[in-house]
Amino acid sequence: MFRLWGKIWKSNHLVTDTVACDDDPSASRTRKVLQGLETICHELDLPVPIWLDQNIAEFQRGSKTRFRQDSFIEEVPFDYLEIQVIEEDLQV
Repeated sequence: MFRLWGKIWKSNHLVTDTVACDDDPSASRTRKVLQGLETICHELDLPVPIWLDQNIAEFQRGSKTRFRQDSFIEEVPFDYLEIQVIEEDLQV
């Protein structure tokens, strides 16, 4: 089971959140993250953000990143969208 938690923050307050799940054992971790992000954005009625170099580096370090206004093409009414892996089955 792979679960990705998406949270919208504004003025240091959690506005809303949702969790995307993926049970496909054949999918790569990258595919699960990208599909999870798309699912989160769809559920929260958001455009899908662009992965900047900063986001990639943050996510590689700690399985967590924040998408700020510069990652979105459209104006968004919040400070940032944060995604974080909260459950991941490791394949041996």
